[in-house]
Amino acid sequence: MSDIPSDNDNSPVEVGKPFTIEVAERVRRLPPYLFAEINKLMYEKRRSGADVIDLGMGNPSDPPQDLVVEKLAEAARDPKNHGYSPAQGIMSLRREAAAKYFKQYGVRLDPQRQLIVCLGSKEGFSHMCLALVGPGDTAIVPSPSYPAHLYAVAMAAANAILLEVTDTEKLLRNIDYTCRHLVPCPKLLVINYPHNPTTTVVEPEFYAEVVKLAKRYRFMVISDMAYADLTFDGYKAPSFLAAPGALDVGVELTTMSKGYNMAGWRIGFAAGNAEMLRALSTIKGYYDYGMFRPIQIAAIMALRHTDAAVEAQAAIYQRRRDVLCDGLERIGWPVDRPKASMFVWAKIPEPWASRMTSFEFGMKLLREGDVVVSPGAGFGQAGEGYLRLALVENENRLRQAVRQIGRCLGK
Repeated sequence: MSDIPSDNDNSPVEVGKPFTIEVAERVRRLPPYLFAEINKLMYEKRRSGADVIDLGMGNPSDPPQDLVVEKLAEAARDPKNHGYSPAQGIMSLRREAAAKYFKQYGVRLDPQRQLIVCLGSKEGFSHMCLALVGPGDTAIVPSPSYPAHLYAVAMAAANAILLEVTDTEKLLRNIDYTCRHLVPCPKLLVINYPHNPTTTVVEPEFYAEVVKLAKRYRFMVISDMAYADLTFDGYKAPSFLAAPGALDVGVELTTMSKGYNMAGWRIGFAAGNAEMLRALSTIKGYYDYGMFRPIQIAAIMALRHTDAAVEAQAAIYQRRRDVLCDGLERIGWPVDRPKASMFVWAKIPEPWASRMTSFEFGMKLLREGDVVVSPGAGFGQAGEGYLRLALVENENRLRQAVRQIGRCLGK
């Protein structure tokens, strides 16, 4: 006999009541996407024929090196490469990433225990949060915030304390103060340098102090170093893992999206503390089988043979930075020049700063100037009063963007 009620069943069912979907609380806690209205207007303008210049999203527009793409195609033709791949990444790629850490930062890593391949650093960060924190736990998160840093903590059902990050000495004092006065002490510290969106950078001494605080107050550290390959004017981004004792307390996330122009390939690495990585490996074992093996094989080729191309790509971003900053200064909008990343973090000039929110000013540039930017408020309240402009267009397009912004502000 079936347990499904028949049409003659007398059980109390409300006839005609619509079926409703109840999403999880973790989804309800996420705010509306702030950039949705900007994107909608951008698509409408483009459909009507407007030449809109998009400096909003940090999406690299340059291609990977030819030899990397050729290796991908060659590996994809091998029938042996189409099965499931280990969730932690193939060992040859992990060895290559460990070799880069030693070559670039002097950090020795055991690729078996201290390095995992991720589906981009964002996936690694999000799953690391699931592995480390949960209800009742607290994480210190940078402010202004790259959204994933804040909401990955929220989706892990933990609480976030936002600390402003542009004054690094003040940040260290605030971390110390928070840990001394909060009970229980925060379980996790998230740091992100070069910082997205503000482009703030640090020196090795900062990480040494972070490790001391972590050991004093017994919190874990996740360092997101997604923009380490894009540094300018002789500055080189240090690695958190190079600080004495860092491997005892934390992990670091890196990516091939920026300097290698492999954003859509989704290749990142989590490296550092073996116990934290074991927890991440457990989570990944339940969530995915790892990335397509030919992508990993091509990534090995990139790590081995394209150092010069990565340096050249950083130089391209530096020239774009100079074109954009020089142009903005010429039209009366002085901005600070970043030492790293693929963005300019620009304080909204007067008189608009006292009249408009960052969202309203961003919409003005789009409506009247056909230029898309990211309003600072999209990165939290600490970002209000600023815009983030991505250096993803070529130099001629950036000059055109400045002309269009100038005409817009001249109105």
